[in-house]
Amino acid sequence: MRFIAKLLCLLLLLSSLTGSAQQNVSTQIEQKATAILPRLVEWRRYLHEHPELSNREVKTGEYVAAHLKALGLEVQTGVAKTGVVAILRGGKPGPVVALRADMDALPVQERVNIPFKSTVTADYLGQSVPVMHACGHDSHVAMLMGTAEVLAGMKKEVPGTVKFFFQPAEEGPPGDEEGGAPLMVKEGVMDNPKVDAVFGMHIESDIEIGKFEYKSGAFMASSDWFTIKVKGKQSHGSQPWKGIDPIVVSTEIISALQTIVSRQSELTKAPVVITVGKFHSGVRPNIIPEEALLEGTIRTLDSKMQKETHERIRKVATTVAEAMGAVAEVTIDTKTLVTYNDPELVKMMLPSLETAAGKSNVTEREWVTGAEDFSFFGTKAPSFFIYFGGMPKGADKTKAPPHHTPDFYIDDSRLDVGVKGFCQLVFDYAKLKAGGDTKGNAKKGF
Repeated sequence: MRFIAKLLCLLLLLSSLTGSAQQNVSTQIEQKATAILPRLVEWRRYLHEHPELSNREVKTGEYVAAHLKALGLEVQTGVAKTGVVAILRGGKPGPVVALRADMDALPVQERVNIPFKSTVTADYLGQSVPVMHACGHDSHVAMLMGTAEVLAGMKKEVPGTVKFFFQPAEEGPPGDEEGGAPLMVKEGVMDNPKVDAVFGMHIESDIEIGKFEYKSGAFMASSDWFTIKVKGKQSHGSQPWKGIDPIVVSTEIISALQTIVSRQSELTKAPVVITVGKFHSGVRPNIIPEEALLEGTIRTLDSKMQKETHERIRKVATTVAEAMGAVAEVTIDTKTLVTYNDPELVKMMLPSLETAAGKSNVTEREWVTGAEDFSFFGTKAPSFFIYFGGMPKGADKTKAPPHHTPDFYIDDSRLDVGVKGFCQLVFDYAKLKAGGDTKGNAKKGF
């Protein structure tokens, strides 16, 4: 009886010590992330002032690599052209966790009047364009640099291995170049060592600073780009009956494409978007041209619906054209997959975000028709992609400047919360993987 009592006391003591150790880890993360906040802001603003386009992030990669090497991490450069991958091998056994940040900027002219405003110009497909971090990738890089520094400073306590992905070309490589997450995956970043789970964050201009938003399951849409080439018969503008007008045929195709959304897609299952964003045809007002070119994008949040939408677009375009005496050729290029948050992983890791930001600052949201090539990492391991707030506290969400616009703006005063979130995910995932909860208590069924 005395033996059982002593054993129970020992188990209680061990449980208490484990819980205290876990609490101590969270305290360290909190203190270290808060301490480097000024540097996070400094890094982010430097990157904002020196943006680089997709697959051209040479200086950005060098800036990141120098920081990671100074931390003593294993660093590989030139990944997927200009990307950087770093490995931190922790002092304790555990899983392999990958954390990702994208590095590229956009061909956008900045209008925001800030001291670190971008005045950079660069070549884009033979044209000189202004360059701006109009989607917040500069903040992603800064947060992951900060996460690497915090975890490197806690190396002895870090369980398992952490892989840091600094990814180029999330916005899409120029022209026919390869790039982005698909190329990183192709080059094997999810292997050697094999990644058990991958996490990513994206700052949002219409979510208040310091807050996280997420959705379990399908979160962000797949992105397909399509072209429809309509071939008619050229004629004088005064004699349309002698030709086949590809412009008229194209307008009918554009209208018919929307019936795929409104009359053929099961929208109670998931939304579908078909947008024609470019229409080019003709050279003179009095000539009916021979060809017209339509270009657009498709957004779906279900892989089966994605395939069905492709088939319907081909059928609609070709049959409408045929009915009017023309010929339509359809090409569809998949840019990203559906960004899917593994439901079990989401459920397990929500307490980590709540520890980092506070329970009231972590909320579920609806799905998003924007797209992310982070989705390709999710084909190799369970993934969780999270939105993080960058809107000034108390600002009107409806008036927040959208991403990819000249007026895009984020408040970088709480980037430390993103760092805390990443760090908690690393430690807590390892604890859960080992069969415990985030407070250090034994847990079954993982």
